[in-house]
Amino acid sequence: MNATKKPVTKDSVIGDVIRENPGASDVIQKYFGGGCFTCPGINMESISFGSMMHNLDPEKIVKEINELSEVPDA
Repeated sequence: MNATKKPVTKDSVIGDVIRENPGASDVIQKYFGGGCFTCPGINMESISFGSMMHNLDPEKIVKEINELSEVPDA
């Protein structure tokens, strides 16, 4: 039985994304920097909010995180 993961959206909370998606912390660090991991807002701020603060496209970050969990067809 395969558990289906809920896809990440631009409204997903950054802290939840990091906890639920292996490898997402690397993507978050790549775009937002290491300070994100010590910020108290990590548990309430969305990818969209973080993207706005860093002048980035949230869809690019969401796409990259969602691609982490894609399994290639066998």
